[in-house]
Amino acid sequence: MTDIQGFIARDMHRKELVVALRGSASVVDIVLDGQVLLVPFMAPGIKAPTGVRVHAGFLTAWDSVALQVLAILKVQLKAHPDFTLVTTGHSLGGAIALLAALSLHGTFSASPVRTYSYGAPRTGNKIFAEYVNGLFHDRAHRVVHGHDGVPTIIPASLGYHHHGIEYWQNGKPPSAKCTVECDISGEDPKCSASVPTKGVTVDHTNYFGILVSTPFCL
Repeated sequence: MTDIQGFIARDMHRKELVVALRGSASVVDIVLDGQVLLVPFMAPGIKAPTGVRVHAGFLTAWDSVALQVLAILKVQLKAHPDFTLVTTGHSLGGAIALLAALSLHGTFSASPVRTYSYGAPRTGNKIFAEYVNGLFHDRAHRVVHGHDGVPTIIPASLGYHHHGIEYWQNGKPPSAKCTVECDISGEDPKCSASVPTKGVTVDHTNYFGILVSTPFCL
């Protein structure tokens, strides 16, 4: 059982269907975060190369809502076949959004897919990161704010590796001038990987001036 929440929005102006997934907000979510075993990537729409491994808890989280999300998008794409697909999320939601983007890419091959994460932890191994980079390249955006400790809280020593492209916003106030586009490897030593993790820091709770506790949906 999981506690994954989110919503699907239709942007008529930009012609996008947006899948937004919430970050950790319950004990159940924290338990999922702690399931750091790397397991084969098996999910709807996925035919991953041999050796691709992902975080067991994040995969469980995505699989718990995948069929529902894909069913809704199938209906929406039938009505709006020229729309693109976007996934996004913060923290745990960002990791799930990445897995979702891969499922969407495999399921709706005719529809372009982009993904955006904010303060997301490492989600899979190096082969997984290379798989993501090969499919999405500059259509995968991973944003890290300052000294947010969550993106590096799952260490590379456990076999994990970030995908690219990271955008490291390292300055105050947040602006384009203090944002660096890191290299495609995902583990650019000049970007957030250079900052030792201190866990869930203040920088993790505030992206672009928006607190994670902001009640957008009541």
